[in-house]
Amino acid sequence: MAQREHTEIRGWGADEDPRNRPGVPMLLEPRVRGGAHWEEPERQPPPEVPVLKRASLEELTPVFSTAIPPKGLSGILRSVAYDIPEHHFRHVALLLLADRVDVLESRLRTQPLRALGTVLSLAGGGWLFNRLRK
Repeated sequence: MAQREHTEIRGWGADEDPRNRPGVPMLLEPRVRGGAHWEEPERQPPPEVPVLKRASLEELTPVFSTAIPPKGLSGILRSVAYDIPEHHFRHVALLLLADRVDVLESRLRTQPLRALGTVLSLAGGGWLFNRLRK
C-alpha cells in the first residue's frame, strides 16, 4: 500500500531509470566544459608557512589559504590526519580531535586558569583544582 501512495511522485524510488535519477550525474566522471581563458589557473606563490593538503594531491591546489597555519599539538594532529586518505574514518576523527585540542590551546593562551580547570576536569582532577582554588 505504501508503494502505491508514492507513485504520483515523479522519479520516486531508488530503482528508477538512471537517466531520471538526480544523483546519477554526480556519480559520473567529470568532464571539461570549456569556455575558460586558461588551461590551468595561475598559481599562488609558494607559501612561507606550512599548508596542509589531502593525501591524494601531488601538489597544492592553485588557490590555498595561509591565514591560520597549523601550530601546536592541534597542528601535529592535523598533519597526521592529512596523511590519511579522506575516505578513512581516522582522517575525520583526527580532524575533529584537532579542533577540540585547538580550542583548549587557545583557551590556555587567553584564560590559563580556566583552561587548566577544564583540562584537569577532563582528566578526573577537577576536585583537586577546586580544592586548590579555595
